[in-house]
Amino acid sequence: MSEKLYPDIPRARPEPGSTGANHAKRRGGACFRFSPAGAAPRFFLLFLPALLFAQSGKGVQPGGSAGTRGPALDREQGRVDAEPVWRQALGGAVTGLPAVQAWSAVVVLDGGNIRAYSTGGRPLWNYTARGKLSPFVTRSREGTSYISQTNGILFAVNRAGREIWRLRPGGPLSGQVVCGWDGRLFVPTGGKISCYTASGHLLWERNFDGKIGISPVPEQNGGIILTLEKGELLRISPFGTVRSFALSSLPQAIVSLRGAGAAKKVLVLYKNGDAEFVDYADMKTADEPAEEAEEARLAEAGTGRAAPPSPPPAGPEQNPVIRLPGPPLAAAARGDRAAVTLGDGRVTLVSGQDGSLLWTGDSHIRVRGKGGEESGAVMIYDERGIYVLSGSGATGFTEDGRRLWFTALDNAASVPAFGDDGVLYSGGTDWILYAYRLEDRARRQKLSVYGPAPEGSYGTGAPPPSSWADYYFRFDETELNAQLDIIDGAIRAGAVGPRELEYTAYLMETAAGEYNRPNASQTQPPVQAAQRLRALRLLGSIGSRETIPYLARIFINDREPLVRAAAAEAIGNIGCDPEGVAIQAFINAISPPGPVRDEQVLAAIASATGALCRFSGPPLSNTGVKILNLLSGETQPPAVQRQARRELETLKP
Repeated sequence: MSEKLYPDIPRARPEPGSTGANHAKRRGGACFRFSPAGAAPRFFLLFLPALLFAQSGKGVQPGGSAGTRGPALDREQGRVDAEPVWRQALGGAVTGLPAVQAWSAVVVLDGGNIRAYSTGGRPLWNYTARGKLSPFVTRSREGTSYISQTNGILFAVNRAGREIWRLRPGGPLSGQVVCGWDGRLFVPTGGKISCYTASGHLLWERNFDGKIGISPVPEQNGGIILTLEKGELLRISPFGTVRSFALSSLPQAIVSLRGAGAAKKVLVLYKNGDAEFVDYADMKTADEPAEEAEEARLAEAGTGRAAPPSPPPAGPEQNPVIRLPGPPLAAAARGDRAAVTLGDGRVTLVSGQDGSLLWTGDSHIRVRGKGGEESGAVMIYDERGIYVLSGSGATGFTEDGRRLWFTALDNAASVPAFGDDGVLYSGGTDWILYAYRLEDRARRQKLSVYGPAPEGSYGTGAPPPSSWADYYFRFDETELNAQLDIIDGAIRAGAVGPRELEYTAYLMETAAGEYNRPNASQTQPPVQAAQRLRALRLLGSIGSRETIPYLARIFINDREPLVRAAAAEAIGNIGCDPEGVAIQAFINAISPPGPVRDEQVLAAIASATGALCRFSGPPLSNTGVKILNLLSGETQPPAVQRQARRELETLKP
């Protein structure tokens, strides 16, 4: 962080009247840190004249004209020249944006390794991939890191630094991997998107007529949006249905907006400063196999109701053009608003209702005179405000446009990352990772065992009834085997796609057996254990973590030991227990007053616990190791002891 003060920028003072603004002075001259608490009493007299002047009606609110609200135009307002709270030598050059999640930060280095540090600066692990890595690293909510070698091998590394799987998605990454709500991965390679479960099973893939131009961006239905180099906008649902819209040219950035009610649209930002809205309803469905049209009934919201027909696709000329104050550099969205950083360093907030510009303010890029020099930037837009990150520094704004702070970076090797805890992480050209605390407030969000909870659900944990739910002969053994063969074949071929909710519902109905048939006729045959076991194993292969509570209920309530063992095995195959439901069920099963005695169930608990520990790491693995130690004790059956000890061996560093 530069200690230099530019001659045309006076020492920073807090802006009078800023919401929640308290700049605590630190050593080093103009050195302030934003805090949500109120200003200290000893500063009150300093601000009193300005406050009285503003209340007299003669003052000008931030933004310019009297009585209005908007961004501060004072170039000095909010400047921060902070000392790093910690720094760590990396032993190599940072090649991409640091990734912050699950109370830790990871960086990709040019030596083919990934290093992880706690948010307090403690080194956690160093994973060596033995090959050159792409600059893209993605972290899931539980802290698993997904990174690819330049030869196209994709790795999953858990939060303890252990590789848990590797696969070849069909080529080197052409952009960032996107994590879905249930841990599924959207992987871009060349002109293709592949969707994998968190445990590495292929669910579907889509090939396009052209290469990806803008890498995938999460959209507000839990899917992704992207553009092809030829200027085609694509929206891809979580289950692989593709909708497209022809754009006038390849844009600079795209963001997904949610309007009034259920209306959704994409804001497309072109390189010349023009922008347009593309409504989801105007996007046509790409040509797909006829049976995949089933998603219109199943995928949008998990309701099982048929979607209304889409209106005829509109051409780009039918959409009104929005004129931005300049060419865009980066963008981020929240709800029905989009924040856009322009190439000259200004930041503007665009209304998703009518395209009006709500305010425009200066980021560090403009203050430092770096406009036009930045090759890239990243924006964050959440309940805390709007943040601009680039190689030359970072800026924080309130949603109404007041600049809270800005800071300069003079030796950054890449764009820095800004954590949910208010810390900026920057990899320097001197091979050192710096951490600067710029805010004392943390992002408010619902947490799971590992970290932030998902923003939504795909409905796979409670899907609508399957098409066979009311079919009288659906539990006939011949019918069951035929349908299970179809589902098994789709899973093995990586072609689950839009039928995922339908398949999941059918497997749940079959696996539940008598528990899902309260009104079944006495003449209907019962579901045999063999079909129930197969249904549970297939559920584990589809791999949505949203099904974990269902599988845990089967494990807890079923009277058949083989079924309980299969439910535990399915949980282990999924590999993640976000709320700790399954691990708690395993603890209860081996604890007094009525511990499980069946050898198959105990061995399945050991196997599933080991799989959960390998995938998730701590804190779940801390409890899992205790379970495995109990199962390896002399009071357990010999086969269970051996299985538990094998699992413990795999968890050693």
